[in-house]
Amino acid sequence: MLAAILIVILICFSIVIFFGAPYLPTLKKEKLVAIELLDLKKGELLLELGSGDGRMLKEMAKKEVFCVGYELNPILVLISRLICWPQRKFVTIKWANFWTEEFPDANGIYVFLLDRYMEKLNKKILNREKKVPLKLVSYAFKVPKKKYVQKKGALFLYQY
Repeated sequence: MLAAILIVILICFSIVIFFGAPYLPTLKKEKLVAIELLDLKKGELLLELGSGDGRMLKEMAKKEVFCVGYELNPILVLISRLICWPQRKFVTIKWANFWTEEFPDANGIYVFLLDRYMEKLNKKILNREKKVPLKLVSYAFKVPKKKYVQKKGALFLYQY
């Protein structure tokens, strides 16, 4: 029984590599820099693609920024819903593959994807139906052939 549980946990944490990146929480320092770069205001909307444990969503929600997190790992979806429970008025966590979802009109996106997915993300952002101004903050990986507006440490800010 224990072996079966461990196999399920291993599958939940490894399958996401085929869609984005493995779970690696953003360190507190980088999270604060990402929040600064996004510079979202009260009432605006943040999307986090691969929202992991929800701690970024929680911090943004404390600023009364509405947040939608997309996460494939059902264990992390549960954990993030628990972590974000006090901010549930501002946070929605979807157990979903963000590649197949249509993005709502967001003001910002935070992402920590693997390098090989950044061009695909760029195309998805460019193909949005409504093109409201959008800030993308990427941790560690650049969008190919797109100039970033600002770089702080390992975080890149892009404007769309």
